[in-house]
Amino acid sequence: MLIRIVKASAVRSSEITPKALYLDRRRFITGAGAIAGSLATGTRMAHAALAPPPGVNTRLSPITEGYRKLGDKDELSSYKAVTGYNNFYEFGTDKSDPAENAHTLTTKPWTVKVDGLCAKPGTLDLDDFLKSYPLEERIYRHRCVEGWSMVFPWVGFSLGDVVKRFEPLGSAKYVQFETLLRPSEMPGQRSSLILPWPYVEGLRLDEAMNPLATLAVGLYGEVLPNQNGAPIRLVLPWKYGFKSIKSIVRVTFTETQPKNTWQVYAPSEYGFYSNVNPTVDHPRWSQATERRIGEFLRRKTLMFNGYAEEVGQLYTGMDLVQNF
Repeated sequence: MLIRIVKASAVRSSEITPKALYLDRRRFITGAGAIAGSLATGTRMAHAALAPPPGVNTRLSPITEGYRKLGDKDELSSYKAVTGYNNFYEFGTDKSDPAENAHTLTTKPWTVKVDGLCAKPGTLDLDDFLKSYPLEERIYRHRCVEGWSMVFPWVGFSLGDVVKRFEPLGSAKYVQFETLLRPSEMPGQRSSLILPWPYVEGLRLDEAMNPLATLAVGLYGEVLPNQNGAPIRLVLPWKYGFKSIKSIVRVTFTETQPKNTWQVYAPSEYGFYSNVNPTVDHPRWSQATERRIGEFLRRKTLMFNGYAEEVGQLYTGMDLVQNF
């Protein structure tokens, strides 16, 4: 399904940074006063650090143009930052741990089990997804609950199309997702003190059907790196990043609202919806502003991360304080 939503704030294809440049537009700024290196040097460094093994093709194709909506002050984050600064506690709690440790993850073969309240349960191989749905490049903002953000182009397909395929029953109100549990390859899972494993997330069924909800299999036109949730992950740009569960192995349709991992771990701090909302602070910090990775000054956070027009109707009549 090709999403064509053209609004005044939409970015034309000609305005998007060319592929050769956006792989590393600038070096990641690690502190105040840091000076960006040359584009050519930064690109060579990123490619050297992230190059696939000899003979391995990481390109995804064909890719059509999907949803892209950015403001005047939004620029694509560097490939180096996106793949080197992120949370994936299955590989460690520091931002650099996923990039350093995720090479241990085996992503082939890979299957996703779909069960629960649906008419057509089953187990799909990753290739089934790739053959069944056209790949789109979708440029989204990404806002972490910790107060930092990025912008980058995912490659994937509509979650709603996948949901329809399995024909949820009338009694199904929610969709639960589960991450791979494999401590032998995911060192963070060897400690129950980090989080209760496996990682679990959930959505209301109408949220899962929203056109913005994406199952991603790539970044920047390339196969999704292990540290970013390979081989298949959820992307929900209007919610805080922890809702976008990585390395999915199971999808279950349920009648009752599932409890996500962070709800279980810290119920006083995290709830089910976790929509980006600058008017509702986390109990331990403000959510009014964010630090865009690669920038020095903080910027204001937008309601629903700037996607209120697309998703606001999902929460009509609800108190938006229900973020946590």
